[in-house]
Amino acid sequence: MRNRIVIVGGGTGGTILANLLAAKLHREIVNNKVELLMISDSPFHYYKPAFMYVAFNAFFKQELTRSQQSLLRPEIKFIVDKAERFDLSQRVIHCHSGKQYPYDFLVFATGCVPWPDRIDGLAQAGDHFYQYQAARQLAQKLATIEKGRIFITVSFPETPNVPHQCGIAPIETTLMLDDYLRRRGVRKAVEIVYTYPSVSQLLRNCLFLQRPTAEALPGIFAARDIRHQRGFTLSRVDAQQKIAYSAEGEEQPFDILMATPPIRAVEAVCNTGLSEGNTGEGWLPTDHQTLQVYGQQGVYVIGDTVDLPVSKAGGSCHNQAPVIADNIVAELRLGQTVSHYDGKVQAIAQMGLQAGMPLVYDYRHDVLPTPSTKVGGMLRNGFNRGLYWATVRGLI
Repeated sequence: MRNRIVIVGGGTGGTILANLLAAKLHREIVNNKVELLMISDSPFHYYKPAFMYVAFNAFFKQELTRSQQSLLRPEIKFIVDKAERFDLSQRVIHCHSGKQYPYDFLVFATGCVPWPDRIDGLAQAGDHFYQYQAARQLAQKLATIEKGRIFITVSFPETPNVPHQCGIAPIETTLMLDDYLRRRGVRKAVEIVYTYPSVSQLLRNCLFLQRPTAEALPGIFAARDIRHQRGFTLSRVDAQQKIAYSAEGEEQPFDILMATPPIRAVEAVCNTGLSEGNTGEGWLPTDHQTLQVYGQQGVYVIGDTVDLPVSKAGGSCHNQAPVIADNIVAELRLGQTVSHYDGKVQAIAQMGLQAGMPLVYDYRHDVLPTPSTKVGGMLRNGFNRGLYWATVRGLI
């Protein structure tokens, strides 16, 4: 009897995992004992971390886009369709085309989406860089501002201990913004204000979600004349008056509101009813070690859809994918899981337009900030321009 593995989602996590599984199960696939499917609603793959560079006119769309099929090993059957409903009791995926796909193993690699409408006025007045068109809109504003105030704000999910998307990105873009405006020759006429909410995962009254980095930020910001404020939890925005209001009772005027918006899982995942919270965000209850969805046999989740206290970023997927691949292979061959995820995330943070800082953390250890360097910036640029595409192919 042939076993079918279905990965839903063609982003970073799903693509790495599909290629790893194809390599590990090559013999079973060619002998028709295993079928490996990927379902994605787009024929294209986007290198989403590059969207923040789009906001500074440093990346064009063609540079961050590839054909999804071109990134997959030939053993993988790639289907362009939209998964609209998951019947977990019958183990069937219902798609927009009307087709149904039964599965023996299912992996949610469906990512997350911005949810600015959760905060009154944010969709109308805020800008962000987590989607391509939104980043292009922000780029136009940043390229033309001559004087004024750019207000940076971060919103966390309401689900306890779940971080916002790409934890380091608000710091990266704040420092990139400072460099960018200096290059344009308008920095002295533009005030930059970075704020962070009162509660960020398990910390309070800080500037980042991990204490060592939070403690280093005031000095970094002071050296660049960037203002910062703790305890600003965005609650609503007056789009006409261009004023941001906090849950703590403060208000901040702006000319550009550069926001890390609220996020949620995609609609089909929210509609599974598996989420343990009542926030409407839809994060799947994830075993911290095996990455299985609690209460669902043979169902796993990777990347942004997890409810884990780790960054929703490619640096997480890179470490989660081998664990899931090993566990699915072990379930097929041994009837049990064998591999554990330790919460590891690694990346090179973009600390300005040219500098970079390597970072690593896991469930038990926070990021330890180190001086940013041009060599670090070169490493990040090398990953952006080439190594990423080798990574998603499962080669690195």
